[in-house]
Amino acid sequence: MHRPTSWPTRLLRLGRLGMHLLRGLLVIATRYPHLSQPARAVITQRWSRHLLHILAIKVRVHGTPPAVYPANTLVVANHISWLDIFALNSVTVSRFVAKKELRDWPLAGFLIKNAGTLFIDRNNRRDASRVNEQLAKALQDGGCMAVFPEATTSDGRSLLPFKASLFEASRLAHATVQPVAIRYLTPGGHYCAAAAYAGDTSFWQSLCLILASRAMVVELSYTAAIPPYDTALASRFQLSETARDAIRDALQLPAEPVVAAE
Repeated sequence: MHRPTSWPTRLLRLGRLGMHLLRGLLVIATRYPHLSQPARAVITQRWSRHLLHILAIKVRVHGTPPAVYPANTLVVANHISWLDIFALNSVTVSRFVAKKELRDWPLAGFLIKNAGTLFIDRNNRRDASRVNEQLAKALQDGGCMAVFPEATTSDGRSLLPFKASLFEASRLAHATVQPVAIRYLTPGGHYCAAAAYAGDTSFWQSLCLILASRAMVVELSYTAAIPPYDTALASRFQLSETARDAIRDALQLPAEPVVAAE
């Protein structure tokens, strides 16, 4: 087991992370509104890669990513950490659907909101219909959107049931669905718990664990995409099950009967 980083290293990383966040806020507040979506995607990808570099996180890609900002594509992934967003954006840039509580986070909430995130009230089942309409329109307008169908985070050693509701947007928009499996590993290839943001862990506790980690690898496995023809014909439950099976197989987890929830 690797020893944690020294306190000077942690403080240096935290300072660099703070400066990087401030630069991101400045870009979002000034340049971002005036840029085309392809230009925004390039900036977002570079910013995400640099954030991971500051935290000594290496991205390892398996499979074939669709593009930097693939049109009319819904990216779906398992959810382990707040780092997932930046890991995915370091390869394929997307606008995300996130729980509404993130909108109120200091500084980060402003960054997330102005980057084009759609917010959903997970405690209100009716809110899924509103978000589905916005999500479908964004896809039809050529957007690349992303959702975490588990609707919460896990420790990365299992896969929770998928919520099927947001898959309806891909049917309405005749969009491509791109499943991506996320896994955090040590440089030696073993399971890494430091990235997990699950249970009662606070954001500060999660950040401290990551700062104390000498290095980690985030593995992104891009499975076979579900083409528009199939998304238009399948039900949201079938799409949810197909995407979950692909991610489960990529994570090499045992099969188990799971009924997709709304």
